[in-house]
Amino acid sequence: MLTLFAGIVMLGILVFVHELGHFAVAKMAGVKVLKFSLGFGPKLISRQWGETEYMICAIPLGGYVQMLGEGSGEAGEDGELTAAEKARSFADKPVLSRTAIVAAGPLMNLLLPFLILPVAYLVGVNMPAYLDQPACVGYVVPDSEGAKAGFQANDCIVSINGDPMSAWNDTNRALIEHVGSELKIEVERAGEQQLLSMTPADGALEGLQSIGLLPPQSALVGALAPNMPAQKAGMLVGDRILSIGGEPIASWYDLKRVIQDSEGAEVAFVVEREGAEQPLSIQPVKDDTNGEAYLIGIAPQQESVFKRFGLGQAIQAGADRTIELTELTITFIQKLFTGHVSTKNIGGPITVVQIAGQAAQTDLSAIISVLAFLSIQLGILNLLPIPVLDGGHLFFNLVELVFRRPLSLRTREIAQQVGLVMLVLLMVLAFYNDIMRLFLGGS
Repeated sequence: MLTLFAGIVMLGILVFVHELGHFAVAKMAGVKVLKFSLGFGPKLISRQWGETEYMICAIPLGGYVQMLGEGSGEAGEDGELTAAEKARSFADKPVLSRTAIVAAGPLMNLLLPFLILPVAYLVGVNMPAYLDQPACVGYVVPDSEGAKAGFQANDCIVSINGDPMSAWNDTNRALIEHVGSELKIEVERAGEQQLLSMTPADGALEGLQSIGLLPPQSALVGALAPNMPAQKAGMLVGDRILSIGGEPIASWYDLKRVIQDSEGAEVAFVVEREGAEQPLSIQPVKDDTNGEAYLIGIAPQQESVFKRFGLGQAIQAGADRTIELTELTITFIQKLFTGHVSTKNIGGPITVVQIAGQAAQTDLSAIISVLAFLSIQLGILNLLPIPVLDGGHLFFNLVELVFRRPLSLRTREIAQQVGLVMLVLLMVLAFYNDIMRLFLGGS
């Protein structure tokens, strides 16, 4: 319930900010706003203040601002607007005024992260420690693109296409920017320089992890599943696993192979706890969802670094992060349309709710960071030149500015129908991906 509630609240904030942009600029332009709605469908709450009806509706997947001159049922008995009404009609405003009203929604979404991310940096953020560390590979997923290119565990990436890489975070952006083209990756291996070549067929916001290169991860226990062998044997959160069955464990990635090799037999574990070694005897059990896998019920502890900034630094860090996320999202969309990023990476409302719910269970800075990221995505998505979206209306206005006359009503109607079909197909794909992730663990 917390996850669902957090997702709805976060989505509601994003929609409110978006529609507030349309509403505020419409008011400044002298347009009469008839309705301001959060959500679609049946009304849950409705209140008339002045000339505008404010509503919260049952389906929390969007919202709208209805202005005079946008729909039917607004004219008088003779079917025509009065002169006074025409002066306040959206359709009768100059094209630049209409453009400003339409653009205000997505621009508010793009502005929001500049305002809220500095708060996260003031409060303090927990960041994965590996992001600011050299891009050294902890594990290479078998049969992945990285494995086929010749990457090995402990390789450290020095440069990509000649551009120096000082940290793991740098490589994520470089990979997304170059996905679909050949990459020349210089790595340091056992003190020697090696040059690896690859042409990633797919890329995602995960960067290196999308091609099977995972960051170093120590064998430190971060969570225990209840009533599973590890908990029953006395393992505790914070234990560092040193060996299993006499075989030394160098990283978390060694665990799976060694546990599977046990084939369910009882195994001797040695863990480090408060500076002392502690022996444990654990018998793995078969995974009910995968009869070939053995589990003991543990999850890794993600090493993180807590950073807190002063006011000036927080504003600068928030602005830098907003620009970085915006560039990353634009690049991702470009690669999606060119086919270099799989459509499996598209998420819908279920994914948004899951992400929001996970953030809500952590801290304020995580909630703000997720809200900012989703706001950027919503803003950029709405600026795409697809009829029905704000970007489609902006495109119509651009045509009107260039040719000094609007597109014909018939042309706009056809474009709107095509745009609606595209949007429905996109939503179907997003829901399909959400369901695959939720029930089948698909990526």
